[in-house]
Amino acid sequence: MPRSTTTIDVLRHVQVFYQPGRYGGWPANHGIWAWGDEILAGFQVGAYKDQRGHTIDWDQPIRKVFARSRDGGETWALEDTLPEALDNLVDAGNPAGRPNPHLGAAACPGGIDFAHPDFAMTFSHASFHTGPSRFWISHDRGRAWGGPYRLPDMGARGIAARTDYLVNGANDCTLFLTAAKSNGREGRPLCARTRDGGKTWQLQSWIGPEPQEGFAIMPASLRLSAGHLLAAVRVQADSSHSSIAAWRSHDDGMTWQPATAPVPSLPTSNPPALLRLRDGRLCLTYGVRAMPYRICARLSADEGISWGDELVLRDDGANGDIGYTRSVCRADGSIVTVYYFNDAASSPDRYIGATIWRAL
Repeated sequence: MPRSTTTIDVLRHVQVFYQPGRYGGWPANHGIWAWGDEILAGFQVGAYKDQRGHTIDWDQPIRKVFARSRDGGETWALEDTLPEALDNLVDAGNPAGRPNPHLGAAACPGGIDFAHPDFAMTFSHASFHTGPSRFWISHDRGRAWGGPYRLPDMGARGIAARTDYLVNGANDCTLFLTAAKSNGREGRPLCARTRDGGKTWQLQSWIGPEPQEGFAIMPASLRLSAGHLLAAVRVQADSSHSSIAAWRSHDDGMTWQPATAPVPSLPTSNPPALLRLRDGRLCLTYGVRAMPYRICARLSADEGISWGDELVLRDDGANGDIGYTRSVCRADGSIVTVYYFNDAASSPDRYIGATIWRAL
């Protein structure tokens, strides 16, 4: 069994993207990919606006962009490689009732090679609750993208897709998504699958029951072995209790059973990210939107049956508008965790940061 740990070695913090007067946010929504020490991370960039909540100006163009590192996350370069028509295709924007002229997306013709060594796929949605959602694909490590392609609602009242998927084969892929609840509100997790290269997608299963209050959203998946999947889910049960829950499947996502919650209690919700480390342990990262505002990790040495204590990657946040982590292992076994953040030096702007660290 892999050894357990209670300590980490934080090597350094770096800035992936920072521009004064700009807001960089939500890497968890857009994806991260690693090919050795080449790493690509997606996020959104818009104009800063002084207001409550997310201080991004929803009325100004907001871009889905990427940053690439070729040295294991030490340095990054911005890449704005999606078509101009994607302005204002934002995950949290587009207030109810305001039409968006850029929502058009074609039906996917199929033919996606999910198993291509340089494959990447990214998703966006137009509202928290009901979408519509669309996706883009790349077979050259995100240098060029095909799409956008329309993602069907699969019988739900709407799909708010973030980027989380498992490749099963050349034509076969499982998506982990959030659907609107039956009352149209946010939200409940599900997995969907294609076996024809993305031409059609079917609802495979709901991950847990529909929440009666609050929401369960933004699943983060990991394949533990053939047919054995783990999904961590962002949960807000009510105004006073949040957590990161987990569900386990032993039949390749057809059915799910409750698993040990990696983070039983959070002051306010934040999405998880799952990663298997080079030594076999599982790593979960997340943000904490309460003082001290911080980016954290927890580790499991037994396939998620139990989880260790909170490990703090950094705790110098200036306010709670942080988190949305994604993590990869680089070639030397170190972990690169990307998130959005602000600190005293950057306030009030939000930037995309990364922490390079080791689990001991």
